[in-house]
Amino acid sequence: MQRQNPDRDHNLEQPNHRDTKAVMGWRKGITYLSLVLFGAGASFGGSYLASHNELPLQASKTIAAIPPLAATDRNFITDVVDKVGPAVVRINSTKTVTSQVPDALKDPFFRQFFGSQVPVPQEKQVERGTGSGFIINSNGEILTNAHVVNGADKVTVTLKDGRTFPGKVLGTDSVTDVAVVKIDANNLPTVSLGNSDQLKAGEWAIAIGNPLGLDNTVTSGIISATGRTSSEVGVPAERVSFIQTDAAINPGNSGGPLLNATGQVVGMNTAIIQGAQGLGFAIPINTAKTIANQLISKGKVEHAYLGIQMTTLTPELKQTINSDPNSGLSVDDDRGVLVIKVMPTSPAAKAGVRRGDVIQQINGQPVKDANSLQQSVEKSQVGGNLQMELHRNGQTLNLTVHPGVLPAQQPS
Repeated sequence: MQRQNPDRDHNLEQPNHRDTKAVMGWRKGITYLSLVLFGAGASFGGSYLASHNELPLQASKTIAAIPPLAATDRNFITDVVDKVGPAVVRINSTKTVTSQVPDALKDPFFRQFFGSQVPVPQEKQVERGTGSGFIINSNGEILTNAHVVNGADKVTVTLKDGRTFPGKVLGTDSVTDVAVVKIDANNLPTVSLGNSDQLKAGEWAIAIGNPLGLDNTVTSGIISATGRTSSEVGVPAERVSFIQTDAAINPGNSGGPLLNATGQVVGMNTAIIQGAQGLGFAIPINTAKTIANQLISKGKVEHAYLGIQMTTLTPELKQTINSDPNSGLSVDDDRGVLVIKVMPTSPAAKAGVRRGDVIQQINGQPVKDANSLQQSVEKSQVGGNLQMELHRNGQTLNLTVHPGVLPAQQPS
């Protein structure tokens, strides 16, 4: 499904971008890579063919003819596609959405004049989505993006060989945008999962999926960067350190695999930034695999949380806060993670964390920024112990926080 930079500020350990004004303009165009169509069908049109009005080249006896490649010549991308392609699937989903009541019909004068019993028309519309996925188990377990199947009334999975199966959603996790779909089949081709923690910028990247509804499309490029924060990508409500790639990906690629040069899945394609070229993002496969295991075994995922809003402290931010008489804060530190807000009755509040505290260490390890602190919380156990060192009014305090379960996100 395609969605635009969702604002899901819901008790996540995320920087408060409205306070720090850290969101860059290009992040406004974040787009998820499933293809959404409305109504009974849609068609593509208006294809643009590039042409050049150039003079024909003159034949030259001095230019030797280049022999064609032999039919047996191959490259590593071809080998990867042959190896992985059969395990990449197309996922179609449909759901019925109801239009909002027109504002005019909500007007008190209208209701008073025409009577409170006047029926309000509700228009129902079928939303159809197309995404990708890949088979991780020969018994029919498929990994894809949560936004591809969230709220779907019907899910259909089509294999590369043309077979089609009804799909059952085993579970979705909106915090990481990971979902698992199951089809009733056996002896299916599967992918091999790699280790995304070992990725380095500059490595080869190969994407396979169904962009714009064009099945079995292959593109290649490199890993452009790793460890992109959710706030950098433009989805601050998610907890993922994204892989950035310049392999061409488009709407419909959502949930498809990002592969290394040996054909191992290192990521799951999920988002692009509108108006930018060569900026695609994927969920690291280590993250997706951890979430998928919980969805398969439990049908849900429990994420640890503290219940604070925070931001990375810098000398410039310190100066801005201290020079603002309306900030209500006085900051002594140049570095660390500044607590902007503590949610009432949250684990942090129960442990004694206060607004204005500057967190310096978690479990004896320095925290460089808000993202690293969030990752530490994400890796912790619900109900476990987090030892937190913080600075408050010139004093160093050590607190023990017991992370709770991240509350379920409510529909916006």
